Amino acid sequence: MSLTVLSDANVKQILNSLTKDEVETLQAGLRNSLHEYSTGTNSSGAAAVNQPKRTVLESSTGTTSLFMPSTSTTGIGMKVVTLAAPPSYTTNGCSVPENKDTTPQGAVTLMSADGKPFGFLNAEEVTAFRTALASSLLMIRRRKVKTLTVFGTGKQAYWHVRLALILRGNTIKKVHLINRDFNERSTSLMKAFVSFDAATKRREGWFDTTFDLTSLKYVEVDRLLKDYVRAADIIICTTPSTEPLFDHTVLTNTEGRKRARLIIAVGSYKPHMIEVPPEVVKQAIKVHGHGHHYHKRAEEGGVIVVDTLDCVEEAGELKQAGVGPDRTVELGEIVLLENLVPLDVHDDDSPLDSSTDDSSRSSMDLLSASGDGMSSLAMAFRDSAIEDGSATPTSKSPSRKSSFSLSRKASFSLRSRNSSQGPRERKKKQTEREDRMCSWLSSGNVIYKSVGMGLMDLTVGADLVRIARFKKIGTTIDEF
Repeated sequence: MSLTVLSDANVKQILNSLTKDEVETLQAGLRNSLHEYSTGTNSSGAAAVNQPKRTVLESSTGTTSLFMPSTSTTGIGMKVVTLAAPPSYTTNGCSVPENKDTTPQGAVTLMSADGKPFGFLNAEEVTAFRTALASSLLMIRRRKVKTLTVFGTGKQAYWHVRLALILRGNTIKKVHLINRDFNERSTSLMKAFVSFDAATKRREGWFDTTFDLTSLKYVEVDRLLKDYVRAADIIICTTPSTEPLFDHTVLTNTEGRKRARLIIAVGSYKPHMIEVPPEVVKQAIKVHGHGHHYHKRAEEGGVIVVDTLDCVEEAGELKQAGVGPDRTVELGEIVLLENLVPLDVHDDDSPLDSSTDDSSRSSMDLLSASGDGMSSLAMAFRDSAIEDGSATPTSKSPSRKSSFSLSRKASFSLRSRNSSQGPRERKKKQTEREDRMCSWLSSGNVIYKSVGMGLMDLTVGADLVRIARFKKIGTTIDEF
């Protein structure tokens, strides 16, 4: 079997030349892998039950090395990366230099299902890209994406913004970048977007999009943080912070709860790290009752969306807010919902567009407990699956029990290859709760927390190798 070796420069060459169609193809592959991870049975190669645990080694110098094995139906992967000790993002009393590069350094090894190597990739750019690609699966289905507020200016920040512009550039009007200070990395990121190829900006629809860069050391930063966080349709957090990045009252008071937002948190990866205030997380998982109130507010879902249930133990936001597995839903469990909002439907600027009167039940009181303690969200999928005969009797192990308690086949797939039903017939089978779930994902307050998985590297890495061979990029060794 041939082995393709991709240097960091090779990977950047591939990623920086991706078209919207190519990004959507990569999304489809990752979407299917994540769905199999979350809902597959023992016979499914990518199912969570078949994924090896990652190993973490911490050195006396503060570096962290991650060994991330993965498996799927078609391949095996191993990523090894080392992360430098992060500086304190919001305080200056840290011995680590503030300009220290914390980008993961390492490599990804890819093998076929029978163990034959076919790919070896520098992991630096791949790690940031595949994390952003997973986030984009939620981003593309938001009803309104006009303002982005981004904490951090590293590779994660770059690829989250870049994919947003590729996929939703025609709707994005403002991008606020927030960093510790005006260092070389932050100014380079700003320049990268401002001086981007004009023809590409016009083609992707963001030629008139404005960008600004704010330092946390600015004398009026508190006022700007309040404005930028509250005005955002998507908040992207990409820092290894050990303190919340903003005051929770900006989003938890009456005014802050009016606008619907997607919050993406990908920077913290240890229990002591935290980007999103615990109060905001607790608000998101609170189940709202039927009592009458007089304020408008965006819909809350009662759950946190995670890439893997391991987030409950590894992510500081969830641990410090006391979030249990029953208050989470894995991204792979929802990415194939049928009735997600069409991409050509957008709201105007009113912060009340997607809000609901508190006197009516939240669109996602989907986690209100039923008589047997099972969440109604889980019941919605279980009942629908039973009705159409797609439910499987295999359940997840108790250690991986999320708000979706039963494994399901892709009965709600956006691209169901084996289904003989047309879109209209499949849509009729959706329950009212599923419609409300889709409404919340597109128009409600959603928090997505990611700590990363080796399966993402395996899936995206394999696709990058295929692109590299097609475009003749990198070095391919025949009969390795």
